[in-house]
Amino acid sequence: MSSSLQTITLGGGCFWCTEAVYVKVRGVTDVESGYSNGQAARPSYEEVCTGRTGSNEVVKLTYDPAEITLKEILEIFFVIHDPTSLNRQGNDAGTQYRSGIYYSTPEQKEVIDDFIRQASQDKLFGKPIVTEVLPVENYWPAEAYHQDYFENNPNQGYCAFVVGPKVEKFRKTFASRVKD
Repeated sequence: MSSSLQTITLGGGCFWCTEAVYVKVRGVTDVESGYSNGQAARPSYEEVCTGRTGSNEVVKLTYDPAEITLKEILEIFFVIHDPTSLNRQGNDAGTQYRSGIYYSTPEQKEVIDDFIRQASQDKLFGKPIVTEVLPVENYWPAEAYHQDYFENNPNQGYCAFVVGPKVEKFRKTFASRVKD
């Protein structure tokens, strides 16, 4: 891996939705679904679903800052999920679906804080942003069957009715950022 690549971890509700968008983003070189920022060091999906681990369903993005900035990644993130909804995205409810940005460097935190401050000042969402911003902790990859879930299961009900529309919204809103 080139030393110029960076990682950022995002919790935007169900990781299937977030992963399905970011695998299509030019400049993002890898997307891995996982769990982070809970008490458990190596939680399973079943444990995370109980809500008792404190873990969040997340995607860990590896990106090339020469091709896409963290600000652009955040712009996409704040369009494809609701940053004003506490512990819920659509019908998915629980702390494992909270809005969160988990940074790897102090420089990333600065960019994130500036982005949220500006979005709040501009009243972009009409309600306060509740996205938690913390250093990434206790990251653990999700089980193999969760990786590339939308790509492997496009006709599954949740994918067809929830994930698909989010991917389409990304494609329309950020057409210039879609990988060829």
